[in-house]
Formats: sequence, C-alpha cells, structure tokens
Amino acid sequence: MKYSIRKQFAGIFIGLMAGTMLLCWFVNNTFLERFYFMNKQRVVMEAYTQLNEAAQKDSISTDDFNVYLQQLSATYNISILILDEDSETIRVSGGDPSLLRTDLWSHIIYDTYAETGKGDPAAPPQQPAQGGALRTTRVLARNESPFYLMQMVTSLLVNMDYLDMWGFLENGNLFFIRTALESMRDSTEISSRFLAYVGIASTLICGLVIWLVSKKITDPILELARISERMTHLDFDARYRGKSFNEIAVLGSHMNELADTLEATISELKTANNELQKDIEKKNRIDEMRREFLANVSHELKTPIALIQGYAEGLKEGVNDDEESRNFYCDVIMDESAKMNNMVKKLLTLNELEFGNSVVTMERFDIVALIRNYIQSAEILIRQNEAKVHFAETEPVYVWGDEFKAEEVVMNYFSNALNHLDGERVVDIRLKRQEKNVRISVFNTGEPIPEDSLPHLWEKFYKVDKARTREYGGSGVGLSIVKAIQDSIHQKYGVNNYENGVEFWFEMEKVEAGETAE
Repeated sequence: MKYSIRKQFAGIFIGLMAGTMLLCWFVNNTFLERFYFMNKQRVVMEAYTQLNEAAQKDSISTDDFNVYLQQLSATYNISILILDEDSETIRVSGGDPSLLRTDLWSHIIYDTYAETGKGDPAAPPQQPAQGGALRTTRVLARNESPFYLMQMVTSLLVNMDYLDMWGFLENGNLFFIRTALESMRDSTEISSRFLAYVGIASTLICGLVIWLVSKKITDPILELARISERMTHLDFDARYRGKSFNEIAVLGSHMNELADTLEATISELKTANNELQKDIEKKNRIDEMRREFLANVSHELKTPIALIQGYAEGLKEGVNDDEESRNFYCDVIMDESAKMNNMVKKLLTLNELEFGNSVVTMERFDIVALIRNYIQSAEILIRQNEAKVHFAETEPVYVWGDEFKAEEVVMNYFSNALNHLDGERVVDIRLKRQEKNVRISVFNTGEPIPEDSLPHLWEKFYKVDKARTREYGGSGVGLSIVKAIQDSIHQKYGVNNYENGVEFWFEMEKVEAGETAE
C-alpha cells in the first residue's frame, strides 16, 4: 500500500531513534570534554584539600598518607609533589620528581615575574635535563592565604596541555599537582566515535525489530479492512477472529456487532419495503381509477365531436339560405370541434403515458436534426406569429430516447413559445452539453410567468391566463404531457423566468463518443 501504516510506524520510530542517537552524539561531542575538564578541576581541588588537611595534622610523612597519594594518582591520573621549606622532597607520586620540580620552579619564577616584574625569567634555579618551558594558558583559580594557583598550561617541548595547581599548604610546605588533559581529549574522541558506531548499529537493529513487530499491529488492521470491504457488498458473514485484547480487538468486536446490527436492520427494511409496496399498489389502483375516468371522458367526447363536425359540414354545403350566417356558424362549430378534438387527442396521449400503455422506444438519434426538421415544418406558424427563431447548432448531437416523444416535447415547448410571444418576438433554442446529459431549452421573449404559478404549470388543465389560452385554443394539457414523457425516461425538465421572457427546458441522456460510431 502506498500509505502503509506499517511503513509509517516503522519510519517514525526509526527516525526518532536515529534523531535521539544523533542528539546524544552531538551533546557528547560538544559538552563531554568540558564536563571532563570540570571534573578534573574538582579532583585536583579535592587532592589539594586532602593535602592541606594532612599538613595540618602533620601526617604527610606517614606511610598511610603515602599509600593514599599512590591510590589518588593511579585513580585520577594525577602527579603530586610536596617540598619542605628547604625545597627538599617530602612526597612525590605519579610522575618524574625532577621534571615535576623543574616545572614547579618554572611556575614560581615565571608567574612571580609576570605579577611583580622582579627576578630573572631567563635564569631559573635549576634547568631540567629533559623538561621544557611552560606557557600559562589560563588561570582557573587563585587564593591568597594560603596562596595557590590553578592554571591550564601548555608544555612547549611536547606540545601538551596540563592542568597544574601549585602553592603553599597550611604548614608552609610547597606543593605541585599536575594532571594531563590529552588523555581526557582522547577519551572524549573515543567516546564520541564509539557512540556513533553504537547509534548506527542500534538504529539498524531496532529498525529491523520494529519492522517485524509492526507486522503484528498492521495485520489485524488489514484483516479489519478486508472485513469492511466485504460488508460494503452486504456480506455480513465476515467476522473478526483475532485473539488479542488490545484496542484493535475491541474495534474488531464492534465491527462484528455492527455486522449483526446491519443484517437485522436490512431485514427490517425489506419487511418495511414489502409493506410500502402494498401501499404503492393501493395508490396505483387509485391512480388507475382516475386514469379510467379520463379515458371514459375522452371516449364520451368523441361522439359529440363527430356530430358537431358532421353538422358543420352540412351547414357548409348549404343547409341555411343565409350564406354569410351559415358560413359564420360553420366556422365557429368547426373551430370548436377542432379544439375539442385536439384536447381529446392530448388527453388520450397523456392517459397512455400515465397508465403505461405507451411503449417507450429508447434509440439513438440526432436531437439537432430533429429540432431543425421541426422548425422547418412549423415555418407557416412562425410567419403567422411574426417570430424570429434562433437555433445556432449545426453539428449532430446524439442522445438516447424516444424520438417521437422527444418531438412531442419540442412541439409543446415551441408552440407554447409562439403563443406567448411579446416584445422582440424572439424564440431562442439552445443546447447545453453537460457531463452525462444534453439540456435543450426553448426561450421566448415576453412577460414572465407569475412566481406563484410556476409550481402548477405541470398540472393538467392548469392555465395561467385563461382568456389568452382560450384565444389560441390551448387545453392546459401540453405541459402535463411533457412531464409524463420526461418521467417515463427518467430525465429532468423545468422552467426559468427571466426579465424579458421565459425559458422551458428538458434533458436527454447524451451518447458517449464511443457509442456514436456504428
């Protein structure tokens, strides 16, 4: 998996471990030498304290104190020299006595000269055979009574740094304590290098261990993912079988309970759906009764319409002697009969659609060609209404639907637009290509439809302006037919008001590019 929890888990822990090791190495490399140096200062000061206490007790010359000095020198790698008032050696431990004496006198002469300007720094009392000049680097501690100095010095001969402390004890004896700093630096370097090696090895080993251990955590999670996937396909037999007692096991237990609950809920829904189906069948029976009523009404209207047409034709042939009156009444009768006949036809069409007797034939056809053919056939109506029809589409646009019913929708929208033209008297037909559908809109300039009438436009026999509808012979059934046709193919339809007119629209399923070729 691209974003595997196992990889993230292992990466985080390896990163934390590597970061911790790197931080320890940095701290060790940066501060360990300073810590060693401070510890050396403490050890030297403690050695001085022990020497001073022994001087006060007059136990410097004892064998016990000599053993203590040897242990102190061996433990902390320090050299100690004690001289009496005659510069005779009382105690020496951990170093070459002659070299220690020489460096002590060098301190006395050079440090005294540096402070007072008295004496001859070029002529010390004793020149060592293999000693070397000392260069004081830094004074670390100083005391006046009894006098002592703690200094960091460099041997110019061997180019090594030392921590030196010299001065007088309480009994007047001269002392010199020295410890080398190079071993400390070497230990620091070795320690840092060793810590780096240990850190790298520990990171690799722990990374491998974490990678193996994390598998025990991610495997139950993957099992839960597989169970959830099966549940999405309504397979509620999937169960978590883990035997652990951690949070993942709790989640698995809850998923098992969820599967049981979903299975029970779906069973209840199926039962409720069965009851709902019965209610729908009851409603369908009521709708069927209503449709039968419309069918009966339509049937009953057929006979009087036929009679009206027959008498009108008789009058037209000369039944009445007054030709002008005869023609007037005949025109009225024939006009009314045509309107009633048109209404009956629409009612029959609507009844077939709502009752489901009209078969919807889904086929692929060019909606652009259909609209253009209809506009051409309606040329006389367009001229009579002095309309300006705009339709810019030229390239074929293929859709799925019943071509004859689609033409019925276009005809109802177009005739409705012509009958309500006003203002600039423009009818604008447009196609808007959407992701899966094509929206066909028919716009006409004129007065917008009142907002309170918009929800009722699709009801049978509803008329916004009854006088105007009567004037052009409208029945109030055309938009109901549009609604029934669109519902039969499960597509949308609607109306939009604009300041200068009204737009009716309907949608058809668009044919994909690969489906167009035959």
